[in-house]
Amino acid sequence: MTPTTINQLIAGIGGGHVTAFFLVLARVAPLFWVAPMFSSKLVPGKVKVVVAIALSIGLTPVAAHGQPIPGGPLEVAGLIAEGMLVGLGFAFILALLTAAVQAAGTIIDAVSGMSLGGMLDPVNGAQGGVLTQAYSLVGLLIFIAIGGDAWMLRGLGRTFQLVPLTRGPNLTLLSASAVQTFGQVFVSAVELAAPAMLALTITDVSFGMVSRVMPQLNLFAVGFPVKIGVGLLVFATTLPFLGGWISDQMVNSVGSALHALRVA
Repeated sequence: MTPTTINQLIAGIGGGHVTAFFLVLARVAPLFWVAPMFSSKLVPGKVKVVVAIALSIGLTPVAAHGQPIPGGPLEVAGLIAEGMLVGLGFAFILALLTAAVQAAGTIIDAVSGMSLGGMLDPVNGAQGGVLTQAYSLVGLLIFIAIGGDAWMLRGLGRTFQLVPLTRGPNLTLLSASAVQTFGQVFVSAVELAAPAMLALTITDVSFGMVSRVMPQLNLFAVGFPVKIGVGLLVFATTLPFLGGWISDQMVNSVGSALHALRVA
């Protein structure tokens, strides 16, 4: 490619194309702040920047097709803010799926006593118990295995049809959907942790009955390792069902995120 051809290509890229790129980037960037896997601490910041720019370059021709891109600074700034709000709302609703899985592990850690040994979670950089980390890592692996990243990218592309670059989202519907989805986090966490909670409750009741018969028995010394063993056993037993649950919730999360995005 000759220098003349390169200059012609650069000259053919108008200000509207550059503006459209930044509008798309504003909607793509929140995915790397809060969305599952994309916001992981395991991914270096430079890699996130490169991937975000690459996705924006690829989506710009599709998102800007037939859209009258404004050139005024105030108009562009307002559209960038609205684009970030759309991307943040979409990514936030999806992030609640990961939060529910981690919350389930936190509940089991608290009930079984594993929360006494906190460790650093390499996925999100937060401190948690053993099962919290296990649920987080297994959930991430299942998320990749079922193609959750492809689901999110397809959903992100769909947002440009629901809310074009030059339009703003319906804030009332978006906030209501985010609040509703946030309220389901605890319910979903209890659904995942219910088998372990039931097993550990039965274990506590059993030790209470044993203490009546043998009051001289040191229940703390005996019960602590038993409860940890029961928690790990139930976790291993229910692990095959975690994939189906995450797959169903992933479809529902993407659907809820897209349903919440409507033009104001």
